[in-house]
Amino acid sequence: MYIIEPYTQRQASRMGLTVKPSHDKYKKIDVFKNGNKIAAVGDIRYKDYTKYLKEDKSLAEQRRKLYHERHQGNTLRERLSRKLLW
Repeated sequence: MYIIEPYTQRQASRMGLTVKPSHDKYKKIDVFKNGNKIAAVGDIRYKDYTKYLKEDKSLAEQRRKLYHERHQGNTLRERLSRKLLW
């Protein structure tokens, strides 16, 4: 099961959202607004900014930049992933 990092909790709180570990075996977190699930984000098989940050800050920043270049945030799931995991 995915462990939600403090970074993700803070980001969710700023957006007025709640996050919990996902029950979908391939997703990291379920995102809730006013108690209703609005999305499941993050593929459990890949690292995110919070995981890279534990290894090396400069690598984490590089990976974040590349992620933002690849994912423009066109869908709700992409926007949430960008804000909560990257």
